[in-house]
Amino acid sequence: MAYAAQHTTASASEKSVLAILAAPFVAFGRVMIALGEANTRSQKVQRLMAMSDADLAERGLTRDKIVHHVFSDVYYI
Repeated sequence: MAYAAQHTTASASEKSVLAILAAPFVAFGRVMIALGEANTRSQKVQRLMAMSDADLAERGLTRDKIVHHVFSDVYYI
């Protein structure tokens, strides 16, 4: 099997222009990620996902129902 890769590099001026144009979008994306990770519901989902299946069973949950359990008062799914 043959594998070919072609890599092109932009000149220094093109990189700086692209970096300048992309900077607001990158910053916005980082803010959105930070907000999502700081959300208490997201943190609760992460804590529950880190539990073993036995611990979840003690709470009456299965792994596939965690998100529904955490967001059940906000969304009807």
